[in-house]
Amino acid sequence: MTSQEEQERAFAQQLALATELGLPVFLHERSAHARFVAILREHRSRLAGAVVHCFTGTAAELDVYLSLDLHIGITGWICDERRGIPLRSLIPRIPRDRLMIETDAPFLLPRNLADRPANGRNEPALLPHVLASVARAAGRPAQAIAEETSRTARAFFGIG
Repeated sequence: MTSQEEQERAFAQQLALATELGLPVFLHERSAHARFVAILREHRSRLAGAVVHCFTGTAAELDVYLSLDLHIGITGWICDERRGIPLRSLIPRIPRDRLMIETDAPFLLPRNLADRPANGRNEPALLPHVLASVARAAGRPAQAIAEETSRTARAFFGIG
């Protein structure tokens, strides 16, 4: 098993490489917020951009990420009738130009599907279910959220 120190060193090296190459990063943090943020702060000013992938954190954690000018990725976790409840209340706090929606395929199959795939795998075709849940939480039309998150993703990745 990799030690915490080795993981932290690898994370710092990945951020340094992204800085050197001028590339944005997708970041996934689970149960390591304080150290994650401490390491990220050392590199943030030089990163081309960063997305907190699969955000499932608290309001305080969201505030820290937003203060670091990070994008926030929301996955099928928001569709979960139990675990998604706290996340739903945070959606309106995410600036429209920093919100991204994701599938996290093949994981986090939206639990609100009427017909679940037999193989239990999430896939990009199910992104509209995440979109619908985000739109409900935001109290705004799904089409508006789709347009905003598409515009945000294109800008983030420098597409067209």
